[in-house]
Amino acid sequence: MTTADTSTPLAYPFNTADGLELADEYERVRDQPGLLQVQLPYGEPAWLVTRYTDARFVLGDQRFSRAEALTRDEPRQSEGQSGSGILTMDPPDHTRLRSLVAKAFTVRQIEKLRPQVRALTASLLDDLEAAGHPADLVDLYALPLPVAVICRMLGVPLEDRPRFRVWSDAALSTSSLTAAEFETNIEELRAYMAGLIDLHRKDPQDDLMTALIEARDEGDRLSERELVDLCVAVLVAGHETTASQIPNSVLTLLDHPDQLARLRENPELVAGAVEELLRFVPLGSGASQPRYATEDVEVGGTLVRAGTPVLVAIGAANRDALRFTAAGTFDIAREGNQHLGFGHGVHHCLGAPLARLELQEALAALITRFPGLALAGDVTWKSEMLVRGPRVMPVRW
Repeated sequence: MTTADTSTPLAYPFNTADGLELADEYERVRDQPGLLQVQLPYGEPAWLVTRYTDARFVLGDQRFSRAEALTRDEPRQSEGQSGSGILTMDPPDHTRLRSLVAKAFTVRQIEKLRPQVRALTASLLDDLEAAGHPADLVDLYALPLPVAVICRMLGVPLEDRPRFRVWSDAALSTSSLTAAEFETNIEELRAYMAGLIDLHRKDPQDDLMTALIEARDEGDRLSERELVDLCVAVLVAGHETTASQIPNSVLTLLDHPDQLARLRENPELVAGAVEELLRFVPLGSGASQPRYATEDVEVGGTLVRAGTPVLVAIGAANRDALRFTAAGTFDIAREGNQHLGFGHGVHHCLGAPLARLELQEALAALITRFPGLALAGDVTWKSEMLVRGPRVMPVRW
């Protein structure tokens, strides 16, 4: 069993921003015994987990803490640190806040939104077609779909999209923003959300924000700062990853024309296709949100000492051949696809049912409406962001 790594930590992350490939370095690391020590641009060194079994273990074992990152120089890609919020909480605080939102994101509740999402995709495709090609799939389809849905759920005016888009980008940025600039952006977003909360207090609506306000004001189940941060987290997480995953999915299908043809011929496979896309596409530029060991714990043959951070590379774990047959093959009919695209354990993505629904409807509608869908120019990729994907994606049909 490895107890220490005396070598120089390897520079991390491995993936590049201009594409969706999984870096070859992950394959090499997975095949080595034990864990690898890596160094991100900021923060202390960390152990890197790349194997599926080890990833599930770290994500699911409560001896690994997210809250501890608030007191440490956590490994990260930007100078600014993420700060407070549900993603940096451990039980029981995490459980208390999550329970307030969870009932709005159950599979049953989200399924009620399907007719609305289906109608919205049809309307957006009308607009896309009216724009003529080449048209930007991101700006006209992939981004406005999840934005509209989460805005309706939370009670955010859709016309404010350009404002919170800037703040959302900053929250997920790995750029050269200083810690002060990063904090300024976050505080502006918090101030915006606090203003919306005040408006909802004066004029309650049938939406998630009003429900959270009632929990705050009547049940005293969360503080005012927790209320603001929870609404911020739902807004940012509720659109950014899905807005990236839609064009990522389209690109992957276009790169695998046999699978795209199979999906067109068998539209009932769309749910499984979405799961395979979530497994196959490494969305993150690198592992983030380190977990700190609260006691000495053995992980994958390495003894992780108490107080040491561990990073879980979801994209690498999802390509682990010890867990997935033909792990490097994209197969929309794959069975038993227990990928980690939405995480695992207490921090398993709360919005997973909503993301699944949006992806299913977005892809099914797009490939049905435009059987000749193809790229119509070079993709402009997001740069210096925690999630990878096209910023501009010109298409024709």
